Amino acid sequence: MSDDPNASPGKILVGANADGVYNYLTLSVGNRHGLIAGATGGGKTVTLQKLAEGFSNAGCPVFLADVKGDLAGLSQTGEMRQAFVDRSLEIGLAYAVDRFPVVFWDVFGEQGHPVRATISEMGPLLLARLLELNDVQEGVLNVTFRVADEQGLLLLDLKDLRAALSYVADNAGRLKTKYGNVAPATVGAIQRQLLVLEAQGAEKFFGEPALDIADFLRVDRDGRGVINILAADKLMRSPRLYATFLLWLLSELFEQLPEVGDLDKPKLVFFFDEAHLLFDDAPKALLTAIEQVVRLIRSKGVGVYFVTQNPLDVPDSVLGQLGNRVLHALRAFTPRDQKAVRAAAETFRQNPAFDTAEAIMQLSVGEGLVSMLDAKGKPEIVDRVLVAPPAARVGPITPEERANVLAASPLRGKYDTPIDRESAFEVLQKRAEGHLSSAGAGPARPGEQTTQANAGGGVLGKIGGMVGGVVGGLFKRENPKRMSTGELAMRSAVQSAARSIGTQIAKEVLRGVLGGISR
Repeated sequence: MSDDPNASPGKILVGANADGVYNYLTLSVGNRHGLIAGATGGGKTVTLQKLAEGFSNAGCPVFLADVKGDLAGLSQTGEMRQAFVDRSLEIGLAYAVDRFPVVFWDVFGEQGHPVRATISEMGPLLLARLLELNDVQEGVLNVTFRVADEQGLLLLDLKDLRAALSYVADNAGRLKTKYGNVAPATVGAIQRQLLVLEAQGAEKFFGEPALDIADFLRVDRDGRGVINILAADKLMRSPRLYATFLLWLLSELFEQLPEVGDLDKPKLVFFFDEAHLLFDDAPKALLTAIEQVVRLIRSKGVGVYFVTQNPLDVPDSVLGQLGNRVLHALRAFTPRDQKAVRAAAETFRQNPAFDTAEAIMQLSVGEGLVSMLDAKGKPEIVDRVLVAPPAARVGPITPEERANVLAASPLRGKYDTPIDRESAFEVLQKRAEGHLSSAGAGPARPGEQTTQANAGGGVLGKIGGMVGGVVGGLFKRENPKRMSTGELAMRSAVQSAARSIGTQIAKEVLRGVLGGISR
């Protein structure tokens, strides 16, 4: 054993086997992705934290989702737990505590900096997945995005998307020859799904200022990679939103980062906890997109590490791309479980010293089967390893500790205040109001004298406007921006009709008065 295994250049210490042979993750292949799997209570979270600390110490920024709230402890100095001291001694280490540079994020803006994306950035494919749309509904959503693009309508938040959908429905006849039939019932179904999404809190996610990916790629003054922690305990109550958000984030990294090839260390390491949520009931088109992103994002210098209970939760097309693997204990109480264990064992390069399938069921807490890629990218023989304990706190932090971290954050104030600039909702609202203004003053009747029209035009317009205003007031809300597009359309139609009726009544009254005077 070396004097200081933690200081091995270009490597991250994972642990050691029973013979005292250390196991490492090589940084130069850290972008070849990875897998951390195992049953609940087997030690996945500790392994995740250990690897995150190693990447941070090596100067690699990290992003991870804190599903249970215990990864927030990375921001605090660890404790001299006896179990950690004993484990360190068992594998020949001197246990030392540390803390790491952490930035907290939260889709809901409660436990970290708000994370936002625009509707346009999310795109129709991911939105269709998020809204659980069928093929026909997804087609209408694609039409809406295309029309919004052609009309110069910015889709930033949910009210913009609603307004654009209503615009497409109102102009379905004109758009039919170019895009095909757009049924009002289909648009209505999408609008109802948007209401469900709102109930899950998604309105806080869609909007501006949108996330700047560069803020995930930061290092501190000591050269350590910043660990970006997404507070996901509340987000996990909406699993589809959670999975779609993380997939969007991966897609944004793929789109925005330049090609860099193989580096000495990754530019960013992305841990995807509860990874099975990404693949549950995913349509084929989405699975293809996931496979493509995972395959190609490696050349952007990004390593993706999936964390889940069973390796079989990940499709074979994706699992085959995960080179660095740690598998904790799996339980096999039924024939189906035993079959899953055998299948999981077959994903490793076998070690003649033990039976992999049997070892999977015998692993103790904190022990794992580890197979990493060597410097040439070839999978190493699987080994049974005691995982080294993390240096930072393992467990949750207090609200006061979180507040202190947020107060000292270099990103404080950048995302905290939402921005609502002019976009599709405001543009379409102005168009509707402009149409009302032009419709309110009707053309003079053929045969009417110009002098009459000139004499009564101002009065007629005022009377008609008064009637339209009174009727429109019945539909008034405290804030027009909160009215749905349907309500705005109804108010516009009623005001227009009322103004026309009021003007016509005024004309008849004026005609009678002028007629009486002439007699």
